[in-house]
Amino acid sequence: MADDPVDGPAEHWDGRYSAIGDTAVAWFEADPATSLELISSVAGPEASVVDVGGGASRLVDRLLERGHRDITVVDLSQQALASSVERVGSAPVDWLAVDVRDWQPLRTFDVWHDRAAYHFLTDPADQERYWDLAHQAVADGGHVVIATFAEDGPEQCSGLPVARYSAASLAAAMGERFAVVASRRQEHVTPSGATQVFTWAVATRR
Repeated sequence: MADDPVDGPAEHWDGRYSAIGDTAVAWFEADPATSLELISSVAGPEASVVDVGGGASRLVDRLLERGHRDITVVDLSQQALASSVERVGSAPVDWLAVDVRDWQPLRTFDVWHDRAAYHFLTDPADQERYWDLAHQAVADGGHVVIATFAEDGPEQCSGLPVARYSAASLAAAMGERFAVVASRRQEHVTPSGATQVFTWAVATRR
């Protein structure tokens, strides 16, 4: 974890959310349309979904609106999770404040969703651990829906370095235990008006 800031990853992200608020962070989407479209392409409301790095994302709100009742949100920022809990109240969601690198899931999921968390893992050992964990946590025949910065996307985000991927390099990172069934580029406009290019992939667990 050599890339972590001195104050630790959880403190870094808690500080970020406290300083600028959850709707001003660069990755904020009022409408997570691409996430919803790609999740819906592989699973219906009966599916279990884990949102890795979901924090203060509005995805959980939209999944609940669509009838999902088996949702888990994993994020290392207590501040981000608290924001979502305040919004959705007593909805049937499991909130887990844990660094994905340290998470030991006790169950499997039909869909593993990650928009902009994995690309913060720049250490090869952390990247390998991530895909080992995803393979362990996704049910046989289940799916990964993931977005990272594209090769021509930002080199840093929130003061931290990131890894950037094309569709091919992201598929290679997943390895042979996942089969990519769809991919796309997305241009995300940040709250400040900047454009960030993402690579999306949908993969089936083998």
